[in-house]
Amino acid sequence: MLTDGDLQGRLLDCPGGASSFTAIASDRGALVTAVDPVYAMPTTELLDLVMGEPDRGSAHTVAGVDRYRWSFYGSPEGHRQMRKRSAALFSGDIEVHPERYVPAFLPELPFEDHQFDLVLSSHLLFTYADRLDEDFHFHALVELHRVCRGEVRLFPLLDQAGNSLVEMTRALLDRLDRRAIRANICDVSYEFQRGGNQMLVVSAD
Repeated sequence: MLTDGDLQGRLLDCPGGASSFTAIASDRGALVTAVDPVYAMPTTELLDLVMGEPDRGSAHTVAGVDRYRWSFYGSPEGHRQMRKRSAALFSGDIEVHPERYVPAFLPELPFEDHQFDLVLSSHLLFTYADRLDEDFHFHALVELHRVCRGEVRLFPLLDQAGNSLVEMTRALLDRLDRRAIRANICDVSYEFQRGGNQMLVVSAD
């Protein structure tokens, strides 16, 4: 979970997707930049895609309902409704503040070294490990580390089916260590995917 202190500096959300995080954190005074290749789409097409995503995602979640813990959302319908509200907030914010949303894709980002105090990355690395190999993960983590002067926080450490990727995680930690990049795994209080209660923290120092 983020603290008020986490929102004091410059934040990067990569990939940002259709999340409402940038809109909400910006309203609270944070300086947030979201990055995602979908932001290159024409606005009308993007918003049509975004507003349909909660229903598509809900169908996927319901199909594997036993793989999730529902204490936070209450139910699959609660999860769908929260995602719809998030999509609506995102849609309004990207129309009013398009400068907050940068079309780009890992492992190459159009930012200066150490530009952000905190970098957040969720539901890309590890989630799509069936399509993104270990080398992609490594280079993406090095790039996120490059643009950060504080911490990179990556969550969750499971693939989309809920499988733990222990061997890949160990290999990545070893490769980062050989580059003198300090990283460790921390427990978190939030758990939606069963077993998905850990994040990878990469430190800039």
